[in-house]
Amino acid sequence: MASPTWQPAIGDPQTVASVRAVSVDVLSRLRDPDDVEGAARTAPLQGRPRWTPHSTAQGTCGLALAFGHLDRCLPGKGWDLVAHHHLSRAVDGTASNPVGTLGLFAGLTGVAFTTSYLAHGGQRYRTLLGDIDDSLYSRIPRRLPAVTGEGFAVGTFDLVSGWTGVAAYLHSRPTGPARDRALRTVLAWLVDLSRAVDGVPAWHTPHALITDESMRDRYRTAVANCGLAHGITGPLAMLALAHADGPIDAGHTEAIRRTASWLASHQVDDARGGAYPAVVPLGEDSPTLSAARDAWCYGSPGVARALWLAGTALGDPGLTRTAVAAMRAVLRRPVARRRIDSPGFCHGIAGLLQVTLRFAVDTGDEEISYGARRLVDQLLGEYQPQTPFGYRSVEPDGTRGDRSGLLEGAAGVALTLLSAVTLEPPAWDRFFLLS
Repeated sequence: MASPTWQPAIGDPQTVASVRAVSVDVLSRLRDPDDVEGAARTAPLQGRPRWTPHSTAQGTCGLALAFGHLDRCLPGKGWDLVAHHHLSRAVDGTASNPVGTLGLFAGLTGVAFTTSYLAHGGQRYRTLLGDIDDSLYSRIPRRLPAVTGEGFAVGTFDLVSGWTGVAAYLHSRPTGPARDRALRTVLAWLVDLSRAVDGVPAWHTPHALITDESMRDRYRTAVANCGLAHGITGPLAMLALAHADGPIDAGHTEAIRRTASWLASHQVDDARGGAYPAVVPLGEDSPTLSAARDAWCYGSPGVARALWLAGTALGDPGLTRTAVAAMRAVLRRPVARRRIDSPGFCHGIAGLLQVTLRFAVDTGDEEISYGARRLVDQLLGEYQPQTPFGYRSVEPDGTRGDRSGLLEGAAGVALTLLSAVTLEPPAWDRFFLLS
């Protein structure tokens, strides 16, 4: 699925210089693995995952990815060596803390994604990457869990921990017998997952399997999750991206159409153009749907990106128009009503900005491009040079915390800002299923 040539959203030289300076300053503070890990050990968890070296979302491995991209943007400055130090720390850490899961964000495929990104088309890390891939392929069963209609915990299929994340990594790798067999196995399972069983989405999560405590308390029935991070939106984006290589079977195209239609049909009315819920409660005659916040993980930005990818895969202008309308609606909402106070990627300003940047390049829409520039200004306004990492996350209890990782911390903010001002395509956002 070819995209237009990458063009930065910011052209004003003074703003470009400011954004570059902030991005480099933030990442410079993260260059020493000892300093970063020391800060992580003393930071309060507040329900967040513990810092783990081999985690790409919340660990040293993610910083290696960040420095690898910085090296592509500013070659010859030694950032590739910094990336190597972080990757080495992440891999060395697996000796005492083995990678026990395949998940993209904190498991084996995350380490593989970062290693592949730093390998520059296989020129480096061949032995390491080969060993990781061999281990990965051997751990993917020929048959995945049966889709029976009884539902799944989201971690079975989602982007963060489940099979969608595994497929995202496999799809990023060069074709070959082992890779192709593994990818086809996972894609076929995602196609099967997208269907309904007795009128109920096969991917639904029974109440007993809802792991998010606040969600379990709010909903007393099964739910169908709509988030890009944890819901059916991730499989939709993955199936759409893989469709460019040719559908794996006749059901692949229909799965994209069926899932996109289901998501689009659950739009929540909004005075500024509509929004999307985090989940759809099941077992109710007329469920009340509440709009999620406007974030990458849940809400209109992530859904809109998946609908755009689906519409592009199917050649369906109706779907792409729906996606663009959803993004315009987000950008027209007052900042406070977006409910994304933290600067980070997952549920913050950086994630919305990266989705907006992708739409700006793909559509050439001036309203969306203007929205991207406003978001860059908003992120610059969040910069606090007196703090350890330059940006402070908003914690669940509303306090500010110093987080460095790719998913919620300063590294993700810096990468997104670089995307707005450099000609280097932000291929790192394949990790988030945006391209």
